[in-house]
Amino acid sequence: MSYLIGQNMTGGYGRGADILHDCTVGVEKGEIAVIVGPNGAGKSTAMKAVFGMLNLREGSVMIDGEDITGLSPQARVRKGMAFVPQTENVFPSMTVEDNLRMGAFVREDDITDSMEQVFGLFPILEEKRLQPAGELSGGQRQQVAVGRALMTQPKVLMLDEPTAGVSPIVMDELFDRIIEVARTGIAILMVEQNAKQALNIADKGYVLVQGRNRFTDTGAALLADPEVRKAFLGG
Repeated sequence: MSYLIGQNMTGGYGRGADILHDCTVGVEKGEIAVIVGPNGAGKSTAMKAVFGMLNLREGSVMIDGEDITGLSPQARVRKGMAFVPQTENVFPSMTVEDNLRMGAFVREDDITDSMEQVFGLFPILEEKRLQPAGELSGGQRQQVAVGRALMTQPKVLMLDEPTAGVSPIVMDELFDRIIEVARTGIAILMVEQNAKQALNIADKGYVLVQGRNRFTDTGAALLADPEVRKAFLGG
């Protein structure tokens, strides 16, 4: 069983129809697992279900062998999970440094080393540490959002389309940083629209269609699968 796993998840928002149907996604420590699929496939919904942002009618979420299905997102943060949403993921009027400090709200220890680690990973943030986050480029704001999540010292980092709206060069840089984070032993579960590039860095990939698992394999195997390439990667 994976370190973090959402298993056989069925559910949706409120009283509406189910969006997920017996869906399973998971990730090991130090791995990158990527969820891809067409628009409306339930990718972000699967991520939010794992983080406790919608109720499951069936299925469970486990972290390190512990059932956390009934826990709130806030309680899951205390279990070592960090979630970076696609939009509205920084405090635009606050400085870069204060945004990062907000990420350490659950901690009572000295955060100096963590701040330096984030600046080591994203040097541009140290350069702009006293600048309001709202003045940064899209790619730099994503770095702030990821950096703030890392300030919680997570065991699992969950990213919802981290490269949305950024240039190809910035996307490559973000993916490089994500690989670096995974090498520190953090489990990374990521939803991505740029499926080919994401699977290229993924240890494990999940292709969802209409809220169901269509393909599950290593990133390399999915990239090499003719059916996956034809249907989801443009041939």
